[in-house]
Amino acid sequence: MAGSLHGSKFRYSIFALLFSIALINYIDRGALPFAINDISHEYGFSKVQIGAVLGYFGFGYLAGALFGGVLADKFGTRKVWLIVGILWSVVEILTAWAGNIGTFFFGSALMGFALIRVIFGLCEGPAYPLMSKSIADWSPKKEKSLSLSFGLVSTQVGALLTSPIAVFLLMVTKDWRVMFVCLGVLSIIFMLIFYVVFRNTPEEHSKVSATELAYIKQDREQELNADKLPWWSFFKNRTLMLNAFGYFTFLYITFTIVSWGPKYLQDTFHYNLNSLWYIAMIPWIGSTITVVLGGYISDYLYRHFNLKIARNVFACVMLCLTAACFVLIPQMTSATSIIALIALGNACNAMVNNVYYSVIIDVSPNANVGSFSGFTLAIANLASIIAPMLSGWLAQYYSYNAIFYATAGIALFSMCCMMLIQPEKRIQLPATKMGKALPLTH
Repeated sequence: MAGSLHGSKFRYSIFALLFSIALINYIDRGALPFAINDISHEYGFSKVQIGAVLGYFGFGYLAGALFGGVLADKFGTRKVWLIVGILWSVVEILTAWAGNIGTFFFGSALMGFALIRVIFGLCEGPAYPLMSKSIADWSPKKEKSLSLSFGLVSTQVGALLTSPIAVFLLMVTKDWRVMFVCLGVLSIIFMLIFYVVFRNTPEEHSKVSATELAYIKQDREQELNADKLPWWSFFKNRTLMLNAFGYFTFLYITFTIVSWGPKYLQDTFHYNLNSLWYIAMIPWIGSTITVVLGGYISDYLYRHFNLKIARNVFACVMLCLTAACFVLIPQMTSATSIIALIALGNACNAMVNNVYYSVIIDVSPNANVGSFSGFTLAIANLASIIAPMLSGWLAQYYSYNAIFYATAGIALFSMCCMMLIQPEKRIQLPATKMGKALPLTH
């Protein structure tokens, strides 16, 4: 009896595992901003060059996100998770010697960081398309948004935990290089554990009961039996493209706070490492709650109203509030009010996180979820390049306040995009393997 009960809920163990791997992925990428002051002093980087160092990651991340989803659809998520996880862990370790590599091979430390961060982004890029595909394979249709939220909250929790972990390693070792080595080694150990426990689908896992498997597959037979659409179908679909542009804003805000938040707090309010470890956590406390709450609200609105309310209206309201928070920041003078507004704006932004991934699953056949998630993330992850570089340029030639005005404007752009999506219109599928056309609304 106990075993049956445990088996009926085993999917939540998988969601916890996916949360953990995404959490590690995010901490690995988020550690650099906490070491950037030491790095910039050692190599004499300006704010524009700091923005470049932080932004190089995005070039590789964009390509990794694009190909990661395609590889997941082709080879299965388990193998791809292991390969990219080991690779990003090794490159994380090599970050400790990025400046030396650049000086030796190119005569420029900046070029070394460019090379290492691009490769690092390439290896980490597949993570969220892989997570989206994994959750799509393991979650019942009725729990879709909430299941996605449990995985996506790793972004917020990762950002929350990066500051104490990174600052702790910096203070204990007194060497930013050792921090990267420690994080890389821990990632390798976890990836090996992940590979032993994880399986591509619930059908492949011995701990999934027949009852749970039937529940997961309920109302999904049409999706699971559908043929795969050609990759270019993504770019012909209005909803998927607008959704990708909308998701750009979520990542722009996230990367702006992650990459420039620590530096902004140090430069503006003169926080040192002793206080930065907990001050830098504050903008992420609310978002760790709202990203899951957003999934619950979206599912609730879907069950009691319709997809337009659950996706369009919900997203637009929260993005409007996000923009309002960031446009008010330059009017504030105290550290308390500014940090509170950053936290509130980030919390509102995180509330919509699950919607972007839910929309992909709403309109895409199951066989395309991985690749279409990859395309979405690739487009949206232009923010991982633009946010740190543009913020560095604005801080250098204007002020930090200009960063917040730009962020508010981009949130309003996202609101307009999400206003125009059509999540209720699923992409027309080709004939099934049985040779019958699927009667789907278009």
